[in-house]
Amino acid sequence: QVQFVESGGGLVQPGGSLRLSCAASGIIFSIYTMAWYRQAPGKQRELVAAIAPGGRTKKYADSVKGRFTISRDDAKNTVVLQMNSLKPEDTAVYYCNAIPGLGVPAALHPWGQGTLVTVSS
Repeated sequence: QVQFVESGGGLVQPGGSLRLSCAASGIIFSIYTMAWYRQAPGKQRELVAAIAPGGRTKKYADSVKGRFTISRDDAKNTVVLQMNSLKPEDTAVYYCNAIPGLGVPAALHPWGQGTLVTVSS
């Protein structure tokens, strides 16, 4: 059974930082491209960042380039999203999932519960 458990969300002021973590189980983690998505209230879920197997190739949404960094630890089956210089528009529930490739942002497995990030003063 594939499972993703996201953690690390919370309330942060604009300009602050958060580090999200996603623990995956039930998959051969190292062979997958992993991605972080987010869904803001009333909006569709969107891909934020993705990282290919091996961790060298990454892709970011234009809205987070230069502020967010995705990384992976294949020994721990974990993908991390470091978020800096947070803005109110980053407020959303953040999810992780495996995708077929950097150019194919279609989630492969059921979603986890996500972790809520709220950026507000």
